[in-house]
Amino acid sequence: MDRATLKLYLATDPVLLAGRDLCAVVEQAVTAGVTLVQFRDKTADGRTLLETASRLHCVTRRLGVPLIVNDRVDVMLACGAEGVHVGPGDLPPEAVRRLAPHAILGCSVNTPEDLRLAIAAGADYVGMGPAFATATKADARTVLGPAGIAELARACPLPCVAIGGITTRNCRAAWSAGVDGVCVISAILGQEDIAAAVRELLAAMPAAPGRSLRPPHLDR
Repeated sequence: MDRATLKLYLATDPVLLAGRDLCAVVEQAVTAGVTLVQFRDKTADGRTLLETASRLHCVTRRLGVPLIVNDRVDVMLACGAEGVHVGPGDLPPEAVRRLAPHAILGCSVNTPEDLRLAIAAGADYVGMGPAFATATKADARTVLGPAGIAELARACPLPCVAIGGITTRNCRAAWSAGVDGVCVISAILGQEDIAAAVRELLAAMPAAPGRSLRPPHLDR
């Protein structure tokens, strides 16, 4: 997994859209500098998820940014997205790897044991968190803080992002913990001016070199 692709990772939330069109909002965010998008919706039925993911993938593919689907490997395969992200309570990562051997596989980790299991399952990247307290996940695990993120990052051979409660105010602290990027939700989707929110987050992070490893079909 390309570490540079993880620099500014946007995960979606239908509540924070507040009636705005998902595809239009994501296009604004990617055009302004978001480098990776995760489609996340815990409430929609399977048919709606597939229809929305398919529309969103048309946008991300046109803009040259990979699309990751949260949890639903079936939806990821059906819409042709580049990857899937799983966490506690989702399909085990080793099962996802068997179902989608060539897809990007991301795993949420909160402990050294989580990290060990993600590595053993063949994850391409991990999301470490929650970095800070967050209201977007009611079942969030122990808040790690920069020190906890740094501890996991030191033990992690995989590309990694900090996730959970990331804002423009704490973005640099999360980045300085040794991750390759940050995953945000409300710091972008909860703002009226999407492009300005992205630019503010990017301004809070130093430039980071990375190896290019885009999914091959994005280059066609």
